[in-house]
Amino acid sequence: MALSQARLRPMRGEDLDWVCACEAELHAFPWTRGNFNDSLAAGHELWVWETENGPEAAPLGYAVVQRVADEAELLDIGVAHHAQRRGVGRALLARLIDHACEHGATQFFLEVRPSNVAALALYRSAGFETVGRRRGYYPATQGREDALVMRLAL
Repeated sequence: MALSQARLRPMRGEDLDWVCACEAELHAFPWTRGNFNDSLAAGHELWVWETENGPEAAPLGYAVVQRVADEAELLDIGVAHHAQRRGVGRALLARLIDHACEHGATQFFLEVRPSNVAALALYRSAGFETVGRRRGYYPATQGREDALVMRLAL
């Protein structure tokens, strides 16, 4: 898999079957097709990260970003299981950050579960810092789980 040939492109309707299946594999409480459609309707940026694989592009990951004024916020991100631990998430996140900068963002926010150790390590290595905590933000198998609010100055 050559990440140097990967590209970020807007998500299309025909991507939703793959994105929703991937989302369901990755998260205990996945976004639904309705959530993705709501984000599209709200004007959020929905992206697919893909690489050329023979005659067709193969999707590796996806993301949803909301931009307001000079801020960007990562609402959802996922990397297909077969593409994990190969730098795909890091490359996707870097491209999202670059895109936000190119469009005038001066800071980038996200929320993450404290229990998501791999995501926390990725975000910290990209320069994100914890700036807050939202109590009971995420559903959990028993009750609710907090979210760490992280920020990257661009």
